[in-house]
Amino acid sequence: MEGPKLEPEKEYRISGKTFRGYYLLNNPLVISMAAIFAAFTCGMTLLFPLLLPQGFINIGDLAVMITALLFGPIVGLIAGGVGPMMADVILGYPNFAFFTLAIKGLEGFTIGLIANPRKRKKNNDLNSKDIIAVVIGGLIMVFGYFFVELFIFRDPGLAFSELPLNFIVQFGIGVIGSLIFVKTSRRNIIDNFPQVFEKIFIIEDEENKS
Repeated sequence: MEGPKLEPEKEYRISGKTFRGYYLLNNPLVISMAAIFAAFTCGMTLLFPLLLPQGFINIGDLAVMITALLFGPIVGLIAGGVGPMMADVILGYPNFAFFTLAIKGLEGFTIGLIANPRKRKKNNDLNSKDIIAVVIGGLIMVFGYFFVELFIFRDPGLAFSELPLNFIVQFGIGVIGSLIFVKTSRRNIIDNFPQVFEKIFIIEDEENKS
């Protein structure tokens, strides 16, 4: 009697359209997780902002990186872009909102794509792909804003002046904090909630592969 009850769930998972094994936004749970984590990335961006005349420094990249490392490129793209964009508007920097949507969205997409959390390997708490992913994603953020500030303000000195803070605060806290999250929590979260993650991506267990 138990077997037939599981068939609709299996059919649902297999029939969904995917991008490299990650379900798209035609999946209701993907939409829900993207919305929830957009709120998370927005909230983290609004937490302890360091306001500057030309913008603000924040720890929102930590949330973008965690989201992408946990859910992959699709949720990373949507939540990573939309949440910080809303924070720009709330804090009074709407001129940055579109650029933030593009930069942080690309950051989340790239991290999720490189880290590829749906592929689980032996002792997968932390691996080289995770490190490469957050470093590249962080650099997209740092230099993305650098070139945006050159474009908006036409002042190289102003753009260069923000680079150290972006590297130390946003890049540094984001990379270190997200890798600590991967090491301590990601595998347990995915393993303990298979009914959620099987609708976010197709889990591929590589533990027994050479």
